[in-house]
Amino acid sequence: MAKFSLPSPTMTLSKAQVRRFLLAHHALWPPRQIQDKAGVLDFFRRVGCIQFDPIDIVGRNPDLVLHARVAGCGLDLLNEMLYTDRLLWDGWDKVASIYLTADWPTFARRRAAMRRHHAESKRSKPGLEAAPDVLEVVRRRGPTSSLDLKDLEEEDTVSWSWGRRARLGSAALEILYDTGELGIHHRIANRRVFDLIERLLPAELLEAPDPNETDEGYQNWHILRRVGSYGLAYAGIGHYWQGILGADGTVRHATLTRLVERGDAVAVALADVPKQVFFMRAADLPTLETVRDQDSPQPQAAFIAPLDNLIWNRILIGLVFDFDYTWEVYTPAAKRKYAHYVLPVLYGDRFVARFEPAFDKKTRELTVANWWWEEGVRPDGAMCTALADCLSEFARYLDAEQVQLGEKVVGEKSLRWAACQGG
Repeated sequence: MAKFSLPSPTMTLSKAQVRRFLLAHHALWPPRQIQDKAGVLDFFRRVGCIQFDPIDIVGRNPDLVLHARVAGCGLDLLNEMLYTDRLLWDGWDKVASIYLTADWPTFARRRAAMRRHHAESKRSKPGLEAAPDVLEVVRRRGPTSSLDLKDLEEEDTVSWSWGRRARLGSAALEILYDTGELGIHHRIANRRVFDLIERLLPAELLEAPDPNETDEGYQNWHILRRVGSYGLAYAGIGHYWQGILGADGTVRHATLTRLVERGDAVAVALADVPKQVFFMRAADLPTLETVRDQDSPQPQAAFIAPLDNLIWNRILIGLVFDFDYTWEVYTPAAKRKYAHYVLPVLYGDRFVARFEPAFDKKTRELTVANWWWEEGVRPDGAMCTALADCLSEFARYLDAEQVQLGEKVVGEKSLRWAACQGG
């Protein structure tokens, strides 16, 4: 396939304009503006998916994503929309992700690809052979987790993903989930409980055809969707496009060029960032015009999830927010600059600090374990009030009964607003 050069930008945006557009696109201009489930669904229509991660220090990543955007959000909102209403789906897009249940037909190609993958993989053979028996167990007993497959679980472990070993029943459940025969009925903590897909989704959705009839049509859909997941996307880094079938560099460039030519996307340059082309959806231009024309809202604060869509593109965030963020949860302790689990702190249109939270689920105590102001930030009264409100909302989201300062910051004068939150 021939290589494609990217189209030339047709507009140049200042960094301030990009900051405000990104925040508006990601429903953070201001934070906590979404009022109900209908608003949550609108947000998902805009960004396509949010990333799932099982680490639960103060809620999992998707819980934190919604907390920053939804007024009065609690830890039960996501589970309710996933496993009671079934308006959202616990699936796979960029990586393990949550997206609209209505998007099920558009992922038919991925399910077909996983069927081919498991059929051709030697590692999958034991689980694939066990899959019919496991499927019959689920059919008979209903919602089933790997712990319910005691007979199979007593078998020797098999080689599985990420270099780990898995019990045979677990491998079979994973294959059936990958290929779309099972879906996640609910989770117990992070343990998935599976059920037959026909008991989770309506027949009209299961029988709906893939709306993308050709590979080119699929690439147009998924790459444009991913542009929306970012708000402003950069073509050059492969893992930014992870989960899109066949989206190597040549395909990405050709598809982005085609989307611009069709009028579905716009090529954008950033002031003072030479020789780089970014892309936004044409459908998002009204949002850009709104933030250009309207006065800024009163600055509010939010704690941003480590894998929030806003900061998926760490390079762009460094360029336009002057904020360098690495989630150090997988960084060896000796090499960490900050701490194991740190949340960026947004105020208005800039990142002003980093927050290390700790939460005791038994005593319901939320602790500000550590806090680092960004260089040059001088918190004034308005900022401290916004941060205090943000911390109060965070405590409410966690159902915390007390907020306290940790030993490392207990005497910090710049955090007196946080000390006032204590019980």
